[in-house]
Amino acid sequence: MPIRAATTADAAAVAAIYAPHVTHGNASFELEAPSTEVMAERIQGTLRTHPWLVDDDGQQVRGYAYASGHRTRAAYQWSCEVSVYVAAAAHRQGVGRGLYEALFPLLVRQGFFSAYAGITLPNPGSVALHEAMGFTPIGVFENIGFKGGTWRDVGWWQLALQPRRPPDGPPLPFDPAWVGAPDVG
Repeated sequence: MPIRAATTADAAAVAAIYAPHVTHGNASFELEAPSTEVMAERIQGTLRTHPWLVDDDGQQVRGYAYASGHRTRAAYQWSCEVSVYVAAAAHRQGVGRGLYEALFPLLVRQGFFSAYAGITLPNPGSVALHEAMGFTPIGVFENIGFKGGTWRDVGWWQLALQPRRPPDGPPLPFDPAWVGAPDVG
């Protein structure tokens, strides 16, 4: 699959993929879909420190995945949160899996040790994808968000990206040149 680092030029496509999850679904706790401009700012801000990848088949962006900081306190810096969203027309075609398979080696190269994913429940498709990628469930925040007229639970999954050892230093900033590089998986 043609996976590459996102750019702000992908913002409209990314916003279009994300919008239905905001306006008609519960996967996102946002209440209003972000504009193309807001999404461009998010992409640009994320790329300063973490990967944001898109699956672009040459005709359209079919999905995206990104990582972000887990928490702001210094001891959390070796952990990150990950998200993946796939266009409705590209569901069940391996797009989400391909994006994660490209994302995780980049996170290891940066020096991250753990990835976390929060999934609004119920969401059997997302749970299945994350567990197929090696994530294990670690807990549920019950009734943490109110959306769609009801309280929603968020389950949390964890993936060990590499064996535990003392870190060599803080995680490296993301370099888009690493995407697809032979030593990154």
